[in-house]
Amino acid sequence: MRYRDTPIVQESVVIAADPQRVWELVTDVTLPARFSPELAAVEWIEGDAVAVGNRFRGRNAHAALGEWRTESVIVEVEEGRRWVWDVAGAEGQPTASWGFEVEPVRDGTLVRQWGRMGPGRSGLSFAIDRMPEKEGRIIDNRLAEWREGLKANLRGIAELCGSDTESGAAAG
Repeated sequence: MRYRDTPIVQESVVIAADPQRVWELVTDVTLPARFSPELAAVEWIEGDAVAVGNRFRGRNAHAALGEWRTESVIVEVEEGRRWVWDVAGAEGQPTASWGFEVEPVRDGTLVRQWGRMGPGRSGLSFAIDRMPEKEGRIIDNRLAEWREGLKANLRGIAELCGSDTESGAAAG
């Protein structure tokens, strides 16, 4: 796996809750900071709701990578269904893109969260530059960490909705 291929990780779960309730939760940009092992805080810097062009700042901490801040811009919103944000990077290319998707299903709501690396350079790029022979392993390890964060977010959303995700899990 190569960074330039912009690898993607995603997780999904069926939550026994109304899609509108789930949408309200996934569009609260501060919510993932409650469940993520890495994202410590989020604040709006332009706007105060999920809308194309609005921006927010994240503060992250990781045992091996240290602490850093990010600025993100919302690039896509399909009201009640999907929203996507890019993490700002150098030269106008995002270092990552993230999204939530909400879909009504028979047993409640299918909620999906995904993350895509790159194409802009990130802190991971510097590790790859230093150890190019380990690029695949570096990416696999980072995607595994991202996956755990996605799972934690979805579990947290399900808990807030009072749903047992074990009975309706649809892992991605």
